Amino acid sequence: MNGDNEALKAEDLPQVIPLFPLDGALVLPHASRPFNIFEPRYLNMLDDVMAAERIIGMVQTAPGGTPERPILAHVGCAARVTSFGESPDGRYLITLTGLCRFALRDELFSPLPYRQARVDFPRYARDLEPLPADLGDDRQRLMDALNPYLEHRGLKVDWGALYGAPIAQLVNSLAMALPFDHAELQAILEAEDLEARRQILIALLEIDGAEGGEDAGPARQ
Repeated sequence: MNGDNEALKAEDLPQVIPLFPLDGALVLPHASRPFNIFEPRYLNMLDDVMAAERIIGMVQTAPGGTPERPILAHVGCAARVTSFGESPDGRYLITLTGLCRFALRDELFSPLPYRQARVDFPRYARDLEPLPADLGDDRQRLMDALNPYLEHRGLKVDWGALYGAPIAQLVNSLAMALPFDHAELQAILEAEDLEARRQILIALLEIDGAEGGEDAGPARQ
């Protein structure tokens, strides 16, 4: 999963990329997630992407605009299509692997049905470096924060897999998989580095878990 990242430099990435605005769907550098593509404009986008660099800019929206053309967040993540398949009913089943975050400079207006933008990568060039083997802290605080969060949300996880995963991979996987709102996801995305991302993730888990404990408080009395 990391091989493409290690060979890339920020200047190797395209300056103009197609955009996939999708609230609640975070992709982080060095991490992968599947997508089910069915809207005609994004099927068109995938056709074009697969004939070129296979890179898509995942981006959250910001308040304002219209449902068809929302305002975009100023930071997104470029991701490469690392697997591609087509269902019998014409949907595309893809996996995107995050490469590097970008700052959105300006959007290009074209006759294409999907959106494109000129983006800058140099500020986030460190995203292309290999993930650290250790963040310099034990994972127990993260696990301690995760347990009440999951109880509050009624979610279950494979605890054995979580304890066995490298901490950097664990942080990214939880950040992408848990049901944070789009503002929280944007804060996670914009964290300065992986350690800052972990601290934001823990804070969000602790806040939500504490709220769950307050909700359950009277029932325990």
